[in-house]
Amino acid sequence: MARLPSITSKNQVPAEHHPIVDRVIKSRGAIQGPFTMLLHCPPLAEHVMSLGAYVRFEGELDKRVRVLAAMTVALEFEAVYIWGAQTGQARKQGVPEATITAIREKHSRGLPPEDAQIVDFTRELIRRHRVSPAVMKSLQERFGNFQLVELTGTIGYYSLLAMTANACELEPAPGAEVLKV
Repeated sequence: MARLPSITSKNQVPAEHHPIVDRVIKSRGAIQGPFTMLLHCPPLAEHVMSLGAYVRFEGELDKRVRVLAAMTVALEFEAVYIWGAQTGQARKQGVPEATITAIREKHSRGLPPEDAQIVDFTRELIRRHRVSPAVMKSLQERFGNFQLVELTGTIGYYSLLAMTANACELEPAPGAEVLKV
């Protein structure tokens, strides 16, 4: 059970923040996931929502790249809610079960090289807090500076969601794949 009460309706936040709740609902269809916790601080939720809109819907990165990074972040932070949400998205994007399993088992063996590159970059950034010159160069060659920074921001966005979900002990959504931690 989550450590904070889940905010699922507008009447659970002060009236002056109702417009923020309305924007969250408009952007996501409902108050769900980490936003049930983030809305304890509506101004922060609003900024996270804006960043998420760019990362998830407006950015130039391929959706497959985004979901690989998001799954890897979820696994590295052992964020059960984020893992469940992202494995569902990965399957919708046609990510093979072997790739999901490799990320879950914390290896890159057997992954297509372009997928392994994303997974390894994300792991290296989270584990070491920086990346090697060789990894940086290969990603610059593949994506250019714009999308490389966008990928890094994507990793940061999902790290923020993972930390929020973990601090509040947000459980996976019903029917989502459960990560055993």
